[in-house]
Amino acid sequence: MRTDPVISTVLISTVLVANRGEIACRVFRTCRELGVRTVAVHSDADADALHTRMADAAVRLPGATPADTYLRGDLIVKAALAAGADAVHPGYGFLSENAGFARAVLDAGLVWIGPPPEAIEAMASKTRAKQLMGIEPLKEVTEADLPVLVKAAAGGGGRGMRVVRRLADLDAELAAASAEAASAFGDGEVFTEPYVEGGRHVEVQILADAHGTVWPLGTRDCSLQRRHQKVIEEAPAPGLPEPLTAELYELAVRAARAVDYVGAGTVEFLVEGGRAHFLEMNTRLQVEHPVTEAVFGLDLVALQLHVAEGHALEGAPPTARGHAIEARLYAEDPARDWAPQTGVLHRLAVPDGVRLDTGYGDGDPIGVHYDPMLAKVVAHAPTRAQALRKLAGALERAAVHGPVTNRDLLVRSLRHEEFATARMDTGFYDRHLGALTGPAADPYAPLAAALADACGRSRFGGWRNLPSQPQVKRYLMAGEEYEARYRHTREGLAADTDEVRVVHADASLVVLEVDGVRRRFEVARYGDQVHVGATALTALPRFPDPAAQRAPGSLLAPMPGTVVRVAEGLTEGSPVQSGQPLLWLEAMKMEHKITAPTTGTLTSLQATPGQQVEVGTLLAVVQE
Repeated sequence: MRTDPVISTVLISTVLVANRGEIACRVFRTCRELGVRTVAVHSDADADALHTRMADAAVRLPGATPADTYLRGDLIVKAALAAGADAVHPGYGFLSENAGFARAVLDAGLVWIGPPPEAIEAMASKTRAKQLMGIEPLKEVTEADLPVLVKAAAGGGGRGMRVVRRLADLDAELAAASAEAASAFGDGEVFTEPYVEGGRHVEVQILADAHGTVWPLGTRDCSLQRRHQKVIEEAPAPGLPEPLTAELYELAVRAARAVDYVGAGTVEFLVEGGRAHFLEMNTRLQVEHPVTEAVFGLDLVALQLHVAEGHALEGAPPTARGHAIEARLYAEDPARDWAPQTGVLHRLAVPDGVRLDTGYGDGDPIGVHYDPMLAKVVAHAPTRAQALRKLAGALERAAVHGPVTNRDLLVRSLRHEEFATARMDTGFYDRHLGALTGPAADPYAPLAAALADACGRSRFGGWRNLPSQPQVKRYLMAGEEYEARYRHTREGLAADTDEVRVVHADASLVVLEVDGVRRRFEVARYGDQVHVGATALTALPRFPDPAAQRAPGSLLAPMPGTVVRVAEGLTEGSPVQSGQPLLWLEAMKMEHKITAPTTGTLTSLQATPGQQVEVGTLLAVVQE
């Protein structure tokens, strides 16, 4: 415990958030409720982003990449002073666990809304954190150690992390993880540790003040992950025996006290076979903090400010009530190796009764430079089953109009029997991804889209005095082409089949009766993109464009990004094996492998390192 005789208090009046997107908006919301003025920083790509629009003042960081903007601590401190801020909140990611940045903030006479730099230093390096907890990382990896996990020493979010199952792959994966970590965090240090399969990712939220009080604020389960990045989180972690929960609390508090921690932090564990394996301590607010807020009835950001001002935590932590589950909505295609997506988010709306944390507004662009998370949706209810049902239903009914997202995957995951019965582990998506991403095309969505389109184009409300020939519209849905046929009749629009009756049709709502059951379809169109309820379609032209045809075996860029490297020795004419990595793209701070679709010959190689590509750019051609 600290022995400081007097801990002075300050009153924070203006907070600069050294971050972007959802977390910046989240901090601004609490600041506004507290009467605290806010300052945003923004890259050129974020000049009109929601967090920039939401703040009382905003300061430009010239450039677009994280290395030029949100990782430039010197520019951020300068921005805080220029805008008259007296405190800096780091959010999560970027510089949130950078001790040098924390010191620079304090040296500038600003309040740092986070733990002391010494605590960050002790825990931000995962290698040093493990040594502090009495755990030594692997120094040399042998066949007996496999599988191992290559991990970035700084930062998190799954970046700079690789599972290695073959010793021959270790050097390449170490290099790739180091490059990814350097790009995301400005620190390329990586290390290896044993990879525990079949475990659950469980963590403890802690909150500590400068007077020696440490609150353990419950457990969270974050086992559903893709690429070691969390997708669904919940509090409390279900099914933990009381002695194990008590042990997790004790270890978390011990970690906090070991470094004289102050502020909000999280201690993470892998739980397997009833045993807890320490992973790391995150010296910042976590993405999943809303589930803890929901069950404890707290505002963790408000408490961060409270502690940063020098106040003490009064009494014991509040009692937890109910259960909360959070789902991260990403602009990505889980069926295509989680490829991130870009474009315009035309609309994002969820039903009442759940919490939506987002960094986007309707009409905002989703760019290539940052994490593809669009929003977090959180449901709280008296029981886990009720929270699960509430969240799945809200996501299913949400309007998510724009690029491909993981929304369908989230709904199916929440309703999966293994998750519903709390028997999941970190290998959940390794086992079930195929079943969770299979097509779920609504057979009546193309007809509803065609009828709405007919109403939108007709000056006469979609009807004619005389019957007409059947009209045909073509749509792409779930990767397949569909035809919708309808007719104009004296009574209005009709389906070109006796099995379906058109009850109502206008440009935004179609009601169909199928086998005596009426179904409502809300329709929204943005150019060629059509959203019918939760189903996304692409309107196809009547006649295909010959210029759009590609040779068989063409490899097209699945996302906009930068070609970071091409496989060594690969040239036109090289023989390749199916699944062989040919080149790597960097998009949204992650590297993505582009592999050969078949065994054959590389007949064309268009990609070169450093090249910027758009979706659909021809990268290479492999002929069988």
